[in-house]
Amino acid sequence: MEWVSDAASKRQFEGFAAEASDTLFRTGYLMTGDLKDAEDLVQETFLRVARRWSRVQSMDHPAAYARRILINLVLRDSDRRSRQKAELEPRGGGAEAADQYAARALRAVDDLAEFQWALAQLPARQRAVLVLRYWADLPVAEVAGILGCSAGTVKSTASRAAARLGAVLSSGESPVPEPANRHSGKEASDVHRPA
Repeated sequence: MEWVSDAASKRQFEGFAAEASDTLFRTGYLMTGDLKDAEDLVQETFLRVARRWSRVQSMDHPAAYARRILINLVLRDSDRRSRQKAELEPRGGGAEAADQYAARALRAVDDLAEFQWALAQLPARQRAVLVLRYWADLPVAEVAGILGCSAGTVKSTASRAAARLGAVLSSGESPVPEPANRHSGKEASDVHRPA
């Protein structure tokens, strides 16, 4: 590692990276809903931390610093990732829509998978507030510091995000249109949702 100069610092950085990687990966995955994106975000986060390791290692909470970098990367790049995914999705194919319908129906089997899917439907900033506030269990003031906003903004965003998440979970509607032959007066998502 070129930015971590001496052997002792290198060992400290490697220990930090080993200790923080799981938490950062889970946060990245909850924020993006994509394993590859989460892995890329963690790697980019570690590169940025390594560049500043001489300062970061003396911080009281270097993991919080790394988490803030990751969240900022997600927020900065969320539009780009959305555009890339939209460009890569097949256009109007019945088989692809049926496959996506089946995949969504399988997600309904596992509550965690359904929650992750619903979380991915929220805008990046709302996901960030929910993940930091409720998954990472950070106080409002710390979330506000990470996101660079006021505590009131965190509270109102959390409220709106929770309401929107609840609506997505209760409606079960996918952003992908259901295949035409799957409708029979009742939404297909209602038929396959667990009771």
